[in-house]
Amino acid sequence: MSALRIEFHRDAPFLPELGLWLDSRDAKRGEERVFVSHAHADHLGRHREVILSEPTHLLMNVRVGGGRLAHVLDFRQPAPFEFKGRRFQITLLPAGHILGSAMALIECDGESLLYTGDFKLHGGLAAEKCETVEADCLIMETTFGRKQYRFPPVGETMEEIRKFCRRRLKKGETPALMAYSLGKSQELLLGLKDDGFQFVVHPSVNDMNEVYRECGVAFPRYALIRDRRIDGKVLICPPSAKLPVNVSSDDRLKKAVISGWAVDRGCQYRHKADAAFPLSDHSDFDELIEFVRRVNPKRIYTTHGFVSDFAWTLRDLGFNAQALSEPEQMTLELPGALNVEDEWVD
Repeated sequence: MSALRIEFHRDAPFLPELGLWLDSRDAKRGEERVFVSHAHADHLGRHREVILSEPTHLLMNVRVGGGRLAHVLDFRQPAPFEFKGRRFQITLLPAGHILGSAMALIECDGESLLYTGDFKLHGGLAAEKCETVEADCLIMETTFGRKQYRFPPVGETMEEIRKFCRRRLKKGETPALMAYSLGKSQELLLGLKDDGFQFVVHPSVNDMNEVYRECGVAFPRYALIRDRRIDGKVLICPPSAKLPVNVSSDDRLKKAVISGWAVDRGCQYRHKADAAFPLSDHSDFDELIEFVRRVNPKRIYTTHGFVSDFAWTLRDLGFNAQALSEPEQMTLELPGALNVEDEWVD
């Protein structure tokens, strides 16, 4: 039986021979370990024992607290582990998604498996540059795994965001850039820092910025929304943030959604925003395919996003691919290590 046999339980891949979960959100309190690829909430749980990068460790402490056994690994440095007498090693590689985001290269008994977590092949300013390596098996996220999700060059999108901010400020309005507090907000601060803007940020953004600073990232000066007026400034806050009444009710506040989903025409209207810009911390459709070609795996399992669609695309390109996190209709079981023994997620 392969040491890298894969199961899928509820929300996460599991390697039972190694006692290793990959990005489980359900708290794991037993003898198994959990690899945590990055610190976004949908990849975190209150586990007993985790494997992760230093920035993810720091961010996780802020977001869910401490009190766990943490194996904090440097990028590119193989680390040995053992589970019930079986030895294996894990090497973390930068994923390019947010600060500290990591892919896990797992090697055992002459086989290799690369698990991506969320990744961005051609990364931005607020994350380590993504690095690829060849592997026998690949488990990859496919958030934007349909052909319509092709993003314009980042430089063009940032220029459109600059123009939006300048136009609104010139009219005496306040441009509000609605972006997640971890990852996208830092990308905006770094991308706009040389444009002469004054910034005001939501406290949740500042909490994440403090960890970035601890890791050596320098941001332009900004004020907190609770401390200062926002007139003449660019506001950066999460889409779901609760703003002070005087701010949220101000009709001079003009909102722009910052998201890869802005490729969809309805994104702006779903968020009741004045604009939407397709800036993402994920790979787009073309980058997903480029990534697969670089890894050159014998087997591919897709998870998160358009998993079935992208698995079909890969098979059309000649790859041995199957959706892991949802069932596929009218497909033959592929040879290899996959062994699904629990419920599928629809």
